[in-house]
Amino acid sequence: MNPLIPFLISFFAAYLSTPLLRKIAIKFNVVDIPNHRKIHGNPVPLLGGLAIYIAVIAGLLFDLTVLRLMSGILAGGTIIFIIGLIDDVRGLSAPIKLAGQFIAALIMVYLGVRISFLPNNLTGYTGEVVLTLIWVTGITNAVNYLDGIDGLAAGSTAVSALFFAIIAYLTNQPLIGLIALILIAGCLGFLPHNFKQAKIFLGDAGSTFIGFMLAGIAVLGNWAEDNVVSLSIPVLILGVPIFDMTFTTIMRIREKKIGTIIEWLKYGGKDHFHHRLIDLGLRPTGAVFFIYFVIIALGISAVIISNAKETFEGIWAILQAAIIFGAIAVLMVIGARRRSGWG
Repeated sequence: MNPLIPFLISFFAAYLSTPLLRKIAIKFNVVDIPNHRKIHGNPVPLLGGLAIYIAVIAGLLFDLTVLRLMSGILAGGTIIFIIGLIDDVRGLSAPIKLAGQFIAALIMVYLGVRISFLPNNLTGYTGEVVLTLIWVTGITNAVNYLDGIDGLAAGSTAVSALFFAIIAYLTNQPLIGLIALILIAGCLGFLPHNFKQAKIFLGDAGSTFIGFMLAGIAVLGNWAEDNVVSLSIPVLILGVPIFDMTFTTIMRIREKKIGTIIEWLKYGGKDHFHHRLIDLGLRPTGAVFFIYFVIIALGISAVIISNAKETFEGIWAILQAAIIFGAIAVLMVIGARRRSGWG
């Protein structure tokens, strides 16, 4: 089947539905109110995530084989989307959102999508399930945390999904490649309405849904013959949100801003990767493109090692990524010091 057809269906479904959803959001006052933790100055309509959800469904319905393969991820993703939508409209507590994310991940696992490339004597089935839950909820929230500048979350998701698609086709997994292409199309159809002085935001419904989709695609694929390399590829492709969440969490704990998981979930501030790049003097659009560039660099590394048959090649790629993130960490610390007036 020509993947261009579902790609175009998803793209135009998102592109054409977004203006209508913006009007609906304004009519029912589903808007994001600016405050001291956010960088936009005026209320912005939410419900952009619904456009991407509609786009993904439209693309998947075109091929029932892909829909069946995707059933676990789509079932869990739908729960994630509904929870996010309720949070956007009425608000939900952090514990309820976290519980909902775990339930969504469990449903995905129950329907057959879980980490399964680790040796049985290392983790066993229970260990694989636990690792899958941690991975899925972690990536879901990490992508949500990137939704802080116009075009960042949707754009970075599209770039990351592009590399999953490339490697899927290179490793003879065309159905997984098509799933990634459908996600790309949905994000690209939404981006013209969201990039630079956004007319509409993803909302938690959108950012957590695309994060869950990326996490699910990463688990669904068999990315390389060697297990370590297969693990390395999604870690590289999703390296930016993983690093941002990890580094920001460490800094918040160090600065005693958070002390529990609930505080971690509830806390919001201008201390993420993109905020720190702005502190260094980049304009918001410049920060977005810089992050795109980092994701592309890591994605190219992932493509290069996708044919690797030796464990050390995966380890070496991760070490290279660690060097990149080491440089990023230095930039983030400098940004924090500049913001607080230390130097």
